[in-house]
Amino acid sequence: MVSASGVYKRTPEALKEHAVLFWPRELSSGSPENEALSLLLETQDKFLGILLVADRKPTSWKQAVESSSLSPNLFLKHLAILSDVGGEILKRLTPLKGSPSQMTFEWRGESYNYCFQCVHKERVDNAKLGIKLREVLHEKPFDGSMEDIAMILLFGGLSTNLSLKEEIAAKCSLGLLLGDRDAIERFVRSKYILVSQLTKGASANALGQAAQKVVIEKLQNQLSVHGWEFTLNGKIPNISQTGDSRLTTFDIVAKSPCGKYIAIEVSFQVTTNSTIERKAGQAHERFQKLHDAGHCIAYVIDGAGNFERHSALKTICEHSDCTVAFSDTELRLLIDFLRSREGSEDGTLERRSR
Repeated sequence: MVSASGVYKRTPEALKEHAVLFWPRELSSGSPENEALSLLLETQDKFLGILLVADRKPTSWKQAVESSSLSPNLFLKHLAILSDVGGEILKRLTPLKGSPSQMTFEWRGESYNYCFQCVHKERVDNAKLGIKLREVLHEKPFDGSMEDIAMILLFGGLSTNLSLKEEIAAKCSLGLLLGDRDAIERFVRSKYILVSQLTKGASANALGQAAQKVVIEKLQNQLSVHGWEFTLNGKIPNISQTGDSRLTTFDIVAKSPCGKYIAIEVSFQVTTNSTIERKAGQAHERFQKLHDAGHCIAYVIDGAGNFERHSALKTICEHSDCTVAFSDTELRLLIDFLRSREGSEDGTLERRSR
């Protein structure tokens, strides 16, 4: 037999070596919003490639988009994410204050004029631009509003005649990045998607729930035939919240054939989300209570955002009987851990010989 501590317990560094980091296709299926998030992640490199080659003149980006496989509205959505300009800002921004018919801006030592087609006289929002989350799944050709907004996002902050609020102007200077690989990589790796509201809130929560469902389905497929029982958002007898009698809810509760329980917590966060901090704050007490009752706890932790919270992740790893990432290989390791508990009436943690 091999000690479980040498097989199933991981340091954050060891866990990251096996991590997926970004949402796999199986998490994005099931809703248009999730599919759109996956599409944005998958096309990020194409979008950045356009920024790299569109440096001959201020409007070169349009020709680059039309020559690529990236739809115009998907390109514009990427621009909005990178600049962190959402639909509410666009509605407040348009129609442009003073209704200027053109934008004058300085770029690479020369002065340029861009004539507006729509935004100087009408309000635009994400729906009109075809960049609401689920709408980026369907191609929308360039129109005047889309071109105007793209030019503002790229060069509005460089303008000498637009009356943009300072906080908006600071976001609208992406044109400075065009053709500069080092500048693009520095900016994108530090800000892309992580600063955006796009992947926070309901969308991120939906993907987190999808991750839990994928995990429980794979466990059920492999272990139900062996007498295991699994409950999503389940409870374990006599394991209660601090200070009251309410039973603690775990993402997944597994019950072995011999009646032992394994709590399984799941977190897949691409963004720097606080979920991992909450789980870390609960880790020590949950670990202790479960062990005192003869049970144990496992974690499925993945996503680039989670690995940015090293201290929280370290706390979880230290108070976990098994910590795995989200890949099929890693989930098989979790299954192997659960099988090691099948006949363990005394709660001893050990790995089965294969």
